[in-house]
Amino acid sequence: MTKAWIVAARRTAVAPRDGAFVRTEAHDLAAPVIDAVRADCGLAPQDVEEVILGNALYGGGNPARLAALAAALPESVAAMTLDTQCCGGLDAIALAAARVAAGERDVVVAGGVESFSRAPIRMRRPLAAGEAPRPYDRPPFTPFPGRDPDMLDAAAMLAERLGIGRAAQEAFAVESHRKALADGPSTNEIIEVADLSHDAFARDLTERLCERLPLLVGDARHGVTAATTAVEADAAAAVMVVSDRIARGLAASFKPVRILGSEARGGDPTLPGLAPVAAGRALMARLGLAPADFAAVEIMEAFAAQALACRDALGLPPARVNRGGGALARGHPIGASGAILAVRLCHELQRHDAPARGLALIAAAGGLGSALALSREAF
Repeated sequence: MTKAWIVAARRTAVAPRDGAFVRTEAHDLAAPVIDAVRADCGLAPQDVEEVILGNALYGGGNPARLAALAAALPESVAAMTLDTQCCGGLDAIALAAARVAAGERDVVVAGGVESFSRAPIRMRRPLAAGEAPRPYDRPPFTPFPGRDPDMLDAAAMLAERLGIGRAAQEAFAVESHRKALADGPSTNEIIEVADLSHDAFARDLTERLCERLPLLVGDARHGVTAATTAVEADAAAAVMVVSDRIARGLAASFKPVRILGSEARGGDPTLPGLAPVAAGRALMARLGLAPADFAAVEIMEAFAAQALACRDALGLPPARVNRGGGALARGHPIGASGAILAVRLCHELQRHDAPARGLALIAAAGGLGSALALSREAF
């Protein structure tokens, strides 16, 4: 089996729902990112063999195919869209790496895209004649109504179960915004789309302001507020995954990052925020690595309670986690969020001398969790 390498990593800015990308369709967010990662490593459109994107809200139509065509890739290029909800972007990269490692592909663009702003309005068909269609916000994530909580409720239950207080959640959120403002993404990470070239949500959040916010769900001690919940957002992110043979023939300024491995695990659907713990443990065990072996870690911050729970359960050094802030300071574009973690991690590893390893972790509705391990190696 060949090694799989990431030789380019780009994303759009993350824009809150109905913000800068309100008129931009999902495939039009992804297309310039696809074009950017291809151009960054000096590959021609005809060199790309497949595009794999995570997406959760589009409602069908294979947005990966739309994005590939919008990026002016040849019609012969294969395209696949994954829906593992929040895990989709990270799972797309894992799948691309597996296809490259198996020798099935040499060049794959993988990532994720989401547009809350342009997502279709969902309606459920009536069961009887004369009934009107019923709108709904989300599909079921389990077949068991009693074990299918809304994500806000699940985060509050997790916080109460593990004793993660409101004050701890708010302190984590404040720190996420502080890090995003102080040490956010480099200019070669984000491409400009719709006149936006920086993450639009990060702000000077204070604990005093957090204390004044009303609870969304939960009790006074452990409840979740707007500050400790990532906002719905629009974005796209992608990496170029290539075989060892292709990687060694490129002359890009980006330092190649090897994909060491990935893992996906399921867990309790009522506590989906804990699912990345099992995935992370399994991946580290398979690779023979410990938490201290990772120079940089990117954990999805859908909720402060979930990020804190995963960080602490895995024993990850806090100083190495989300150095440039996380989704609490950016937003949560569901199918793109895992890919954004990977892009952030790739650029964080560019700052380290080889060898340096990185870990990305994300949870998804229904009790799913995914993990991806990367390594900046001498090349």
